[in-house]
Amino acid sequence: MFDKLEDVLVKQEEIMHRLNEPETVSDSRLFQKLLKEQAELQPIADAYTEYKKTEQTIAESLELLEEEKDEEMREMLKEELQEAKSRKEELEMNLKLLLLPKDPNDQKNVIVEIRAGAGGDEAALFAYEVYRMYNKYAEGRGWRTEMLSLNENGLGGFKEVTFMINGVGAYSRLKYEKGVHRVQRVPETESGGRIHTSTITVAIMPEAEEIDFQLDMNDCRFDVFRASGNGGQCVNTTDSAVRLTHIPTGIVISCQDEKSQLKNKEKALKVLRSRLYEMELEKQHAKEASERKSQIGTGDRSEKIRTYNFPQGRVTDHRIKLTLYKIEAVLDGDLDELIDSLLAADQAEKLAHIEEA
Repeated sequence: MFDKLEDVLVKQEEIMHRLNEPETVSDSRLFQKLLKEQAELQPIADAYTEYKKTEQTIAESLELLEEEKDEEMREMLKEELQEAKSRKEELEMNLKLLLLPKDPNDQKNVIVEIRAGAGGDEAALFAYEVYRMYNKYAEGRGWRTEMLSLNENGLGGFKEVTFMINGVGAYSRLKYEKGVHRVQRVPETESGGRIHTSTITVAIMPEAEEIDFQLDMNDCRFDVFRASGNGGQCVNTTDSAVRLTHIPTGIVISCQDEKSQLKNKEKALKVLRSRLYEMELEKQHAKEASERKSQIGTGDRSEKIRTYNFPQGRVTDHRIKLTLYKIEAVLDGDLDELIDSLLAADQAEKLAHIEEA
């Protein structure tokens, strides 16, 4: 590990030198690339520099303890030594975490797809509540949301909804939400007071730029049709809605949220590109999972990851066996405790794998 850390310091020094060179300053793309590298390495360099200073403090304290005869001074040195040793352990763990392989998609925006599953209208109503939950969470973090497509059930529920969350690090926080979410409660239409179980599926996809995934437009077919439902004055009088079919995979995406056919086409392409990119990622994850099972689940969208039980007021994440008795707060966007626990479990699993290797 320490060989890597020394390399980081050398690399950081090289980048700082290159950033001050006139030819780098005049090349905006290279300058931005180096700035990004420098920003990624800075936390590691800072932590390692402090680690080395802490080691020096420990060595000096031990040396002084051997020479010091005064008991009061010895007690002060022992206290300083203990603090330095504790700080060294903290920094060592932090450095291990900083050196874990980074997910290249972590800083990306995300496209979220929520689909009602088993449970009919009750599932559609819960799909709306989960959509609202993610919107509230995004709002709390200062992220912006954008509707891409929506299919309502007429009772205030969503059969299917696709939307984008724009914010730095959105994927790093929300990627653990992918899978089947189960709700247990008494529906308003249930006169007998029986608890029903319904499900929805959530897909979390990093926004794919053209540089991430090259889409062959010859594989795409566009059909236009007249939009229906809410959408403005022109919604039912122009063929603004777009249906995009990806011929090789059979994926069909419909967008009608915008009055402009061009804007709906752009949104449909954005969703398709991200969905195809995610399919490639899933192939990679499946290969990794065959070699090593993840502690927090496979990430498959068919995996049941969480239960929201209204009668008991609890939310249970099955991957890490965490139960929180604050269902209303969670559905109001208070997701950090769940996400932080999932992130910690994921880091612990990766650390264990590195230590075994």
